[in-house]
Amino acid sequence: MSERPSTSEAAWDPGPVFFEPPARPSRPPQAPAGPAREGLDITIDGVAVTAPEGSTILEACRELGIDTPTLCTLETLRPVNACRLCVVEVAGSRALVPACSRRVEAGMEVSTESDRVRHSRRLVLELLASSVDVTLAGPRAPDGTIAAWMERYEADPGRFGEDAATVSQPVTVDNELYVRDYAKCILCYKCVEACGVDAQNTFAIAVAGRGFDAHIATEYEVPLPESACVYCGNCIGVCPTGALMSRREHEMRADGTWDEERQSVTSTICPYCGVGCVLDVHVQDGAIVKVDSPLDSSVTSGHLCIKGRFGFDFVRGAAPSE
Repeated sequence: MSERPSTSEAAWDPGPVFFEPPARPSRPPQAPAGPAREGLDITIDGVAVTAPEGSTILEACRELGIDTPTLCTLETLRPVNACRLCVVEVAGSRALVPACSRRVEAGMEVSTESDRVRHSRRLVLELLASSVDVTLAGPRAPDGTIAAWMERYEADPGRFGEDAATVSQPVTVDNELYVRDYAKCILCYKCVEACGVDAQNTFAIAVAGRGFDAHIATEYEVPLPESACVYCGNCIGVCPTGALMSRREHEMRADGTWDEERQSVTSTICPYCGVGCVLDVHVQDGAIVKVDSPLDSSVTSGHLCIKGRFGFDFVRGAAPSE
């Protein structure tokens, strides 16, 4: 004869808690909203505006739709004031200030196209274009090219003569994933920041040398395959000049088959793990030619790992046997 359950056991009902787990959110929860930032009244090119406390002059200019050229700035990276293209004139300041890192202050008067600013930007563009291959240079966002800026500021790199020093050197191809064409490098520090504390925390590269001999280098100048590089490709994603490029894109450009107008871009989720990284898959002629991630993704902030950025050959599959 079986024992009857006690009254307490019979009354206990576990309910759905143990058998129906709550639905998982489709995206990571956002951080709690911080305290509201005070608005500061400033003047940009004679226009009175209110900018949030803590914002930069560059951010305030973009809110007004002012195209302020910059090559070393990216929303997901800390500003390093390297390219000096974004300099503006602030009333009361002895020198021009970098708009990418200078915070707005109450009562600030900013001029973005004064004679001093135009002269400085023109000279910077001339020095860059006379020593570096800038044919592919331009910011990822907002859209723009260095060629358009050179025309806007009437820059003439040829005035330094044919004997001007350059950083011309052969393309380095030492792995299957990406190439390094340092003849296009302007030392913007973006790759260093992305490899370091701003994204990957690998610290495989840094700027070595001084003056014209400054260059991107691994620790102790060891070959890249022997360095700490994990081939995430985040340096490619932030490079504004094409100095760092996926090997597939480099080879297609060399063959003359790379055509962005024929490419379609599809957003999807990386299939490799459960993090949920957002991918922008670039397809040309029915084949994936590049993968990157949007800067405004709350999961990636534009950064990926080696699998997400380069591991897409499996999509093509094996050729059918005849």
